[in-house]
Amino acid sequence: MTAFVAVLGIMLAVALCLAGWRMVRGPSFADRFVALDMLTAVAVGFAALTALTTGRGAFLDIALGVALINFIATAGFSVFLERKRKGA
Repeated sequence: MTAFVAVLGIMLAVALCLAGWRMVRGPSFADRFVALDMLTAVAVGFAALTALTTGRGAFLDIALGVALINFIATAGFSVFLERKRKGA
């Protein structure tokens, strides 16, 4: 189980680095926002992995809160991008 959790942690860390790179280097707002969406998804994964390893359910509550904030931010920013496209 420990090796499995370590492999999952490494995979999440790699995804975090790649999404962070895309967020910094993204050529457009949409690319950067998709990267931010990916970063929050990775944060949810880290919270779930932490809940799995520690056995504390509070981390699942944190993951749920981050996922809800991510959903609202995604909806809001997509409206912003749509309005920006119509205005330009």
